[in-house]
Amino acid sequence: QVQLVESGGGLVQAGASLRLSCAASEQTPSDYTVAWFRQAPGKEREFVSGIFRTTHTYYADDVKGRFTMSRGNVKNTVYLQMDTLKPEDTSDYYCATGRPDLSGIRNPDLYNYWGLGTHVTVST
Repeated sequence: QVQLVESGGGLVQAGASLRLSCAASEQTPSDYTVAWFRQAPGKEREFVSGIFRTTHTYYADDVKGRFTMSRGNVKNTVYLQMDTLKPEDTSDYYCATGRPDLSGIRNPDLYNYWGLGTHVTVST
């Protein structure tokens, strides 16, 4: 069973940057997708970005151009570089992995493994 651990959250001012990390306990198969989701209080969990089956990277419209997801040089690690942060980016951020097809990449129900999350607060 894959275990995921997120880190890198914190409190920053609007316009600042943060880099989140997600470390997996083992390498996931090549047909797995690794994704970042976020969930703010009282809201549903929403897709942020995902690397679909080690190939293409997809982003939610409201983070496109500001966030960059990448695989790290450290084995079994992915990153989420978040630039030009806005107060509305305040949320708990979760790393997840699973086997959704491309049409389901934004659906959190299709991911099997989740980390416990890391919190990001962006102040005005």
